[in-house]
Amino acid sequence: MTRHPMRVLSTVVGFGFALGLVGCDYWPPALQAEIEQLRSEAQTLAIEKTQLQAQVTDLSQTKQELQGQLDELSRINREKTGMITSLQNQLDATRARALKAMGQKALPHKTPAKPTGRAATRPASKSAPKTPAGKNQGSKAVGIR
Repeated sequence: MTRHPMRVLSTVVGFGFALGLVGCDYWPPALQAEIEQLRSEAQTLAIEKTQLQAQVTDLSQTKQELQGQLDELSRINREKTGMITSLQNQLDATRARALKAMGQKALPHKTPAKPTGRAATRPASKSAPKTPAGKNQGSKAVGIR
């Protein structure tokens, strides 16, 4: 008779072991709904992450293109500034030659009076036309916009 309880016990242990290996496939409906919601949120977040990565890539490319354009415009600006400086120097030299030529032509006709101490320190502003008091006179420098 001792064999019968051993058989029952071994059968129970065998079923217990089998159930332990198989596991429980029962999920409560609330837990299933929460799992599905989390899965859909994870998929949505993955899609958003992919879209944001694409936007970051596009913005990085745009930034590189704009940086290249900025570098090119800076280089052109330096070249143009050099050209403007050169042209201003040429203009000043031409004006000096013109004034010298006009001064040489004017010498035989008219002898210039030598300025006295006080008059020599003042700038020669008498020859320039005066503007009305309320109006600003614009800059006469040549510039590129």
